[in-house]
Amino acid sequence: MRFHAPLVRGTLVERYKRFMADVVLETGETVTAHCANSGTMLGLKAPGSTVWLSPAANPDRKLKFTWELVDADGGLVGINTSYPNAIVAEAIAAGGIPELADYGGLRREVKYGRNSRIDILLEQDGRPPCYVEVKNVHLRRDGSLAEFPDAVTARGAKHLVELGDMVAAGHRAVMLYLVQRMDCDKFAIARDVDPAYDAGLKVAVERGVEVLCYGCRLTTEEIAVDRTLQVTI
Repeated sequence: MRFHAPLVRGTLVERYKRFMADVVLETGETVTAHCANSGTMLGLKAPGSTVWLSPAANPDRKLKFTWELVDADGGLVGINTSYPNAIVAEAIAAGGIPELADYGGLRREVKYGRNSRIDILLEQDGRPPCYVEVKNVHLRRDGSLAEFPDAVTARGAKHLVELGDMVAAGHRAVMLYLVQRMDCDKFAIARDVDPAYDAGLKVAVERGVEVLCYGCRLTTEEIAVDRTLQVTI
């Protein structure tokens, strides 16, 4: 996934109200950027951090910039949680996720379950449909271990139940974690952050839900899937 325009470099002043961040640009101007991330962003919001913003495509938008990347722990980390579905869909279409290959149809945001929408639905004649839920990951606290979630997620736990229901109905269901950073080679659930989600994933796996984790290559031009990560449940 390529950014629609060249990113603008700045220095983070503060992230606040969850969805807003003040940033000083290299020109000296201070702007308020949209922060498309509802999590705690643990370790990624330190004042003084180098950040990268995208200019709004719509000139009439109130906030003229969106916070896309932060330089943390010596590398770029993607903080925009609205991108993973598109990044994963692009990788599937390009054959970059072998476990999800050989499906002729790919649809996004399809209604299913109890008033929910599946992130990606893969379909192919002669095969059960494959329901793929995608979660963004950017938390790293210990070595090269990526973790999810960084905040309690009742919505995420609900999705695990619904994926299990799809397996029970004879379909295929996959929980895919996308790590938007380059310094991790393994993945686990942050059970101290959300023990209920940890328990829910274990139940989902017992019901037949598959778990995948992929990492990304990040530059100021694009974000793309480039490797698998070892998963520990």
